[in-house]
Amino acid sequence: MKRLYVYLRKKINFRRWLKLSGIALAVLVLVFIILHLLFPLPALPGYSTVVYDSEGKVLHAYLTRDEKWRMKTELNEISPLLQKTIIEKEDKYFYAHPGINAFAVIKALAGNITSGKRQSGASTITMQVARLLQPRKRNWGSKIIEAFRAIQLELKYSKKEILQLYLNLVPYGGNIEGVKSAAYLYFNKNPDHLSLAEITALSIIPNRPSSLKIGMNNDVIVAERNRWLKKFARTKVFTDKQIEDALAEPLVAYRGRMPQLAPHLSYKLAKTGATAVYSTINTNMQLKTEKLVADYVRVAKLSGIHNAAVIVVDNKTGSVITYVGSADFADTTDAGQVNGAAAIRQPGSTLKPLVYGLAFDEGMLTPKQMIKDLPLAYKGYAPENYDKKFHGMVTTAYALEHSLNLPAVRTLQMVTGNLFIDKLAAAGCKTIERTRNKLGLSLILGGCGTTLEELTGMYTLFANEGRYIKPHYLKKEKGGVKKQIISAASVFMVNEILTQINRPDFPVNWSATEHMPKIAWKTGTSYGRRDAWSIGYNKNYTIGVWVGNFSGTGAPELTGANIATPLLFKIFNTIDYKNDKEWFVKPGSLEVRQVCSITGTPCSDNCTERITDYFIPLVSKSVPCNHLQEVKTSPDEKISYCVQCAPATGYKKKMYTVIDPELQGWYEMNNQAYEKIPLHNPDCETIFKNGQPIITSPTNQMEYFIDKNSPEPLLLSCNTFNDSRKVYWYINDVFYKAAANTEKIFFMPDEGPVKITCTDDKGRKTQIFISVKKIAI
Repeated sequence: MKRLYVYLRKKINFRRWLKLSGIALAVLVLVFIILHLLFPLPALPGYSTVVYDSEGKVLHAYLTRDEKWRMKTELNEISPLLQKTIIEKEDKYFYAHPGINAFAVIKALAGNITSGKRQSGASTITMQVARLLQPRKRNWGSKIIEAFRAIQLELKYSKKEILQLYLNLVPYGGNIEGVKSAAYLYFNKNPDHLSLAEITALSIIPNRPSSLKIGMNNDVIVAERNRWLKKFARTKVFTDKQIEDALAEPLVAYRGRMPQLAPHLSYKLAKTGATAVYSTINTNMQLKTEKLVADYVRVAKLSGIHNAAVIVVDNKTGSVITYVGSADFADTTDAGQVNGAAAIRQPGSTLKPLVYGLAFDEGMLTPKQMIKDLPLAYKGYAPENYDKKFHGMVTTAYALEHSLNLPAVRTLQMVTGNLFIDKLAAAGCKTIERTRNKLGLSLILGGCGTTLEELTGMYTLFANEGRYIKPHYLKKEKGGVKKQIISAASVFMVNEILTQINRPDFPVNWSATEHMPKIAWKTGTSYGRRDAWSIGYNKNYTIGVWVGNFSGTGAPELTGANIATPLLFKIFNTIDYKNDKEWFVKPGSLEVRQVCSITGTPCSDNCTERITDYFIPLVSKSVPCNHLQEVKTSPDEKISYCVQCAPATGYKKKMYTVIDPELQGWYEMNNQAYEKIPLHNPDCETIFKNGQPIITSPTNQMEYFIDKNSPEPLLLSCNTFNDSRKVYWYINDVFYKAAANTEKIFFMPDEGPVKITCTDDKGRKTQIFISVKKIAI
């Protein structure tokens, strides 16, 4: 051996050889670096956007820009079985080589030379990834490029990431790329749920994707699959039991379709640009609701009503679990692709619960407190009730139950529009906030714009003790900080009112209410019957329903009570069947007191008819009721006396109900009898300072336009206290006419500013100012 070593040293200069080898290696590295800088790795292809439901199942998927189904397989979806099968079949030494398997290359080269034809290409998984990223003709030049790219890939990515790239790019026939797309389209399951037989069947398709098509060549695929399974058995890669089960498993597969559920929300979420979007949608509830909406609208079309939208929110989490944007996304006739849940529409009366809740919090009202349902004119705005009638004095609860318009307008006037809009904005109604400068009292009757998304979100505060959490659509999102919009006490009072079933908006169809869980709900109908709303809630869910036409066309039957509420009840019946276990509990901040049944205010000593009512201590008004007034009259009750003019003897005392001028005027107009206070002592010289007349026409601070060619007079009318019988009118401080307090008279004004004064027979007066312009019409 020593002689051999000496001989070799003489023949070979090892130092020189090592030096040359080092230089050669350095040159190769330098060349590689230069080539790497000149020819960097190509960009990875885009993946299909996939929207998942709350349980991680595919809800909706979209093709890539190059029209491929290429769903990204995440690392955690590459199960050990999938990894083991692919590596055993494609590249046994994947984790051992640096991207090129030198032994496989030598073996393939020798085999191809001896046989005189191409038998094996010696491509590693990394080299296949390189080829998938940049497809080119199969020749020696392409192999060299693939080898270069393979080394680039190995330097940039880990082995698991390279395997992930392979599984994401490998073709499976047609426009299907990646094992995840193939798993869903052929087997309707996630790749980590594939069996050994299914994985093996899929693994052979990339070798011949054009001839091995699942659903068309299943017998050929099974034969090839079994050949590989038997090969795995010989190499003892899998247990005998695993091979036996795989061989016996039939291939019942065909090309299916990707799920296309919740299309409107999916499209909305897909625009975020994320490859995988994990939503909060509950697929089971989504399917049930979509079916209910489609069936319901199919019948409603007979009445000229063609669409509907529904949102369901989980009150405990703030998650949107159902989102239906239209009755049928594929219906091009009725614009099914329009998202009705996000469309800005008029909300009708749906905002009323919040304004009453705010009035409760401000101490202005309680449920049994009386409020006027009388004609109202405010700067030219004269709202009416839905039934075109007025009801005099009604309780706040009655006004909300029956969705009366005039009490709601008066309540908004009390709490002020700015405060109300601030609360709406805090509760997610941003559309209303953006137009706040254009909104007046008509806001409370739907004279604004909002969306079903915003309204349903706002109503969740009534199910969460007045706290608003922004509804969210993504699992990774949270509703954020809870905002206290109104108090828990006010919310409880509103809930008690909206739970009552003796309401005009309760469906007459018993099938819609059978077995229905206890809920609170509010309806709304926009002007011209273009939008029908019904929003309901209990402890578990808040459901918002909109029904109408995307064209904005109205329909005679299109009202919240007749059309939207039955659908709301059907959905509650389906997703929360017979659930009456939980309901809202009265908070400790709310108490009960006795009030006068006539006024709804705390009882005084004179109140004989008493009822109970909720109130918020230290917030609700505590002024005792004063609806009765003791009046001194003559024995025949024809003359009344004040303190100054009452005789020492010869009079009697009697209790009279105090009726303000506005209500008295309504009684007179509707011929309703009421007990009047007798005329005051005509010999009394005292001028009363309170109870002055209220001018109802014209409207103070308004500008009136009169036709020069055909001028029409303006109406003079007023309401007076019930101890007044006659009034005197003055125009610009000049006496015009005397009239009975209920009499309507007319006058022709001059152009310019006009001062109008009304004085009653007690000397009490009031005045207003208007502006008159005469134009040619």
